[in-house]
Amino acid sequence: MHVLKNVGKHHLLLHFIVFIWGWSPILGKGISIDALPLVWYRIGLTVFLMGLYLLYIRASLNVSLKRLLQFSVIGLIICVHWLCFYGAIKVSNVSVTMAAFSTGTLFTAIVEPLVYRRRIVIYELIIGMIIIGAICLIFSVEFQYGLGILLGILAALTAAIFSVFNGVFIQDQREPVSSPVLSFIELSAAFIGLSIFLGFKGSYTTEFFTLTNRDIILLIIFAGVCTVYPFIASVNLMKHLTPYTINLTVNLEGLYGIVLASLLFHENKYLSTTFYVSFSIILAAIFLNAFLKQKFSKG
Repeated sequence: MHVLKNVGKHHLLLHFIVFIWGWSPILGKGISIDALPLVWYRIGLTVFLMGLYLLYIRASLNVSLKRLLQFSVIGLIICVHWLCFYGAIKVSNVSVTMAAFSTGTLFTAIVEPLVYRRRIVIYELIIGMIIIGAICLIFSVEFQYGLGILLGILAALTAAIFSVFNGVFIQDQREPVSSPVLSFIELSAAFIGLSIFLGFKGSYTTEFFTLTNRDIILLIIFAGVCTVYPFIASVNLMKHLTPYTINLTVNLEGLYGIVLASLLFHENKYLSTTFYVSFSIILAAIFLNAFLKQKFSKG
């Protein structure tokens, strides 16, 4: 009974985190700057706030060189993920991006068995292909958002990769690491990598550092509320829940994002009925996946 209570608590926390993440695309849409500076400011503020938290708890950053390199690579993947995700929002809209991002279920069904060295579950692949079919249907009627759909799918792929590997790192008892330290190192590497890229690109102009008061406020909320806490908490949850379970639940972020986008930006006026039918198919596939997962496994 105690185990079931803990599992319920972890699932409840996961849903709360996903609800917070549901506001991320809304804030990303509301901030006026482009995707590159948006991600740079978000990561920079996040690293700063995480650093203050680590100082407060007096956490040690001592990790092996091997782990440092591994965390850094994952950090760069996280950076690519955010660039694709918010790039998709900027070139299309929140609803299209979140629908494309739902393909994460398929990618996790492939990546997790490869990394954890377990058999691929056939029904996971079938449901993943149903989701891909629904995405293709969306693409056929919302062709003007093609680039946004592609970037959303790439965001889902990179999210599946870093989620699975973070699950491996946080569960490894040979070299244990806390979720705040893991998150700080990864995002520090992401910030350094993106900063170097922007330097070579010549992006550091007066315009790059010119922000409106509204953008500053939204960026602070973005980093503090929608990034620092949920990122650390989600990594910590990987001690108790599988990456597949987490990524399956994260798909609800799409539902929250689309509902919020309809309420705040009235995106429902610009999307076809086929889009909503296709997204309903995606949601049905996700919940079917959860049902089958509960029925056929203990994960």
